[in-house]
Order: sequence, then structure tokens, then C-alpha cells
Amino acid sequence: MYKTVADTAKDISMPEQQVMRYILEGRIHAVHDGEQFLISSDQFERYHEQLERIKEEIEIWKNTPIPEDIDIKDED
Repeated sequence: MYKTVADTAKDISMPEQQVMRYILEGRIHAVHDGEQFLISSDQFERYHEQLERIKEEIEIWKNTPIPEDIDIKDED
């Protein structure tokens, strides 16, 4: 399925201008139908998978307790 620049920007939470810049730089593949650029939504499937994995890793990191340092000495 193909989406417009505006729809793609909304889906990936990125400004339209940045999406357009990425298209012009070749970082996002798009086709021009004579009026507008259309972007295949399939190419962002991996992006969403990686984003979810990163979010999960951050949550695991936040919930992991900090181990006590064995070099700390109580000198009261």
C-alpha cells in the first residue's frame, strides 16, 4: 500500500518537511505520480519493529535495580 508524505509523516511521528528531505536525499524510497510523492508503507515495517524493541529494552533497563557497589565501605 502506498501513502502520501503527510500520512507517512503522521504514522512515523516525524514532520512532513523531514520526510520530504529524506525522500530527496534518497533515504526514503518513493515514487512520484506526477502530482505528489507516494511512499510504500512496507518499508516502515522494520522501522516500527525496531522502535518497539528499543522501547522494550528501555523499560527493562529502567526496571533493573542498580547493584550495590562492593567497593563502598561504611565508615561511620
